[in-house]
Amino acid sequence: MTSEPPTPCHDPAAAEVPSGGSRSATGRSAGDEELRVLLALAESLEGDPAALLDLLRRLEKLHRTIQDGAFRNSLPEDRNRLFQLLESMEDSGGWPYIPRLQLRTFLDLLQREAPREARAEGEQPLAA
Repeated sequence: MTSEPPTPCHDPAAAEVPSGGSRSATGRSAGDEELRVLLALAESLEGDPAALLDLLRRLEKLHRTIQDGAFRNSLPEDRNRLFQLLESMEDSGGWPYIPRLQLRTFLDLLQREAPREARAEGEQPLAA
């Protein structure tokens, strides 16, 4: 078994890390390295949907914890400063949101694969 060098999309060091946080003197956002570690973890779990689902759930819980804790406690009490923060948020991409895949999305994904397999086996599609 030979070991191939990682491709750019699977190289955590070369991975694009979402930013938007405060930048240090080096030009990196706070937490960039931690985000790269999480991305590498996700890539290492590729092919294991149960483990990836667990990771997504834990990230969503972390998102809510930060939102309801540190972020909420850091909001300005002054109306003008709060308005400036909201304007800044809108200018930089709005509120961070973690979308959930809906059951319909899973059915659509299965539907794309099912016609090839169904034609081979003579089955009906999963959903209309």
